[in-house]
Amino acid sequence: MKAPAHRHVDAVFDALADPTRRRVVETLARGGTVTASGLANQLPITRQAVAKHLTALRGAELVSASKIGRETHYKLRPQPLDEASHWIQMVSAEWDDRLEALRRSLEKRRTRSQ
Repeated sequence: MKAPAHRHVDAVFDALADPTRRRVVETLARGGTVTASGLANQLPITRQAVAKHLTALRGAELVSASKIGRETHYKLRPQPLDEASHWIQMVSAEWDDRLEALRRSLEKRRTRSQ
């Protein structure tokens, strides 16, 4: 993965490091759009705290916002989560390859010593 892509994944992990933001993401993942007040009604935090967390999630491009009348409606953007998941899978595959090479090496040594 190239450096700019890493920065984007870093932003996702930074945003998701906070448990309240993860709860906001989980709430938004249920579908549709919701206002900051609507989120505050579903979570044990104030509307101001929700707004702060939504700002961080927007910074990581995990949330999109659209103005409808006087209210801003927020919606989850799954693409950054997909990119982070892809990165995790890539790193996991590299470790799987390394562990398989180690297993083969140990198996060769074991067979030679018998």
